[in-house]
Amino acid sequence: MTLVRDADPTVPEVLAAYGQRIVDALDSYLPETEPRVHLWDLVAEYPRRRGKAIRPSLCLATCGAFGGAVEEALPSAVAMELLHHAFLVHDDLEDGSELRRGAPTLHRVAGVPLAVNAGDALALVAARPLRDNQERLGARMAALVADEFDRMARHTVEGQAIELGWRRDAPVELTPDDYLDLIMRKTCWYTTIHPLRVGALIGSWARTDLDRFVRFGFYLGAAFQIRDDVLNLVGEEVDYGKELLGDLYEGKRTLMLNHVVTASVGEEHGRLVAFLGRERDDRSPDDVVEVLDAMRRHGSIEFAQSLGRGIADAAHSAFEEAFADVRDGPDRRFVEALIPWMLDRQS
Repeated sequence: MTLVRDADPTVPEVLAAYGQRIVDALDSYLPETEPRVHLWDLVAEYPRRRGKAIRPSLCLATCGAFGGAVEEALPSAVAMELLHHAFLVHDDLEDGSELRRGAPTLHRVAGVPLAVNAGDALALVAARPLRDNQERLGARMAALVADEFDRMARHTVEGQAIELGWRRDAPVELTPDDYLDLIMRKTCWYTTIHPLRVGALIGSWARTDLDRFVRFGFYLGAAFQIRDDVLNLVGEEVDYGKELLGDLYEGKRTLMLNHVVTASVGEEHGRLVAFLGRERDDRSPDDVVEVLDAMRRHGSIEFAQSLGRGIADAAHSAFEEAFADVRDGPDRRFVEALIPWMLDRQS
């Protein structure tokens, strides 16, 4: 039996339902021992701010679509969410971010050393539910799931290294293909491809080809990331929950920033190249507004939105291929409904 029993609840309703299962299960993995103030309260901070739970929900729904039970995939989904929060703590530090889910980032709350340690602890705690898979799924299946986590983690840190390297080295001629290669590694593997593969692995009891989910997961994850990048420029802070225009302060090489740098000429191009070469603390609000105005003049935001719509269109056909032999049902329909939701969401 799957968690989603009635026909066609909305995507937010399904995310809320699966998300609650994740919260309830995740709490059992957070120690209630000392030191609380300097460690375990900090470890619990991001999980208890309640994100969208896209990754674990996609895992549970895919497992259900392939005939598995929520309880079989729950430890793996919890591990995804714990590792996600570990990545967030370290990403916020690397980016110098101010806000996470509408509140100050962990390093702003606790200081950098304690935040680094809490992020490390989150990654360590994420290993515990994976060990529980041995009892729930058996040694062979637990090992296959662990292999998927190893693969995802490698792709993710490689993608993060590329992005951080771009910000340090400030290359000028980055193309949309460069951006898509980056987010394939950094975003898509751990946000969509990995949850799809693990859910199908458990739901089918290792009887389906997991490579069938790479193409669909790429398109779904790319739609998610492009929308996230656009929201950072045009979203409402009350909905977005993160620092508006933070990507520009960080010099993050989004489609829009790459587009405007390539489209600009003359003095404007020189100012944009100089902007890329500065550290975050040396980028003033006036600098950021100037870059945003240049994006608007050159149609950079519209360019990204158009590419996002094209990727979402491709995701529909890729979904049909990936789920071709999966019978219709609420979980299958939820996964398909994520495609337009990724482009329409406000947070």
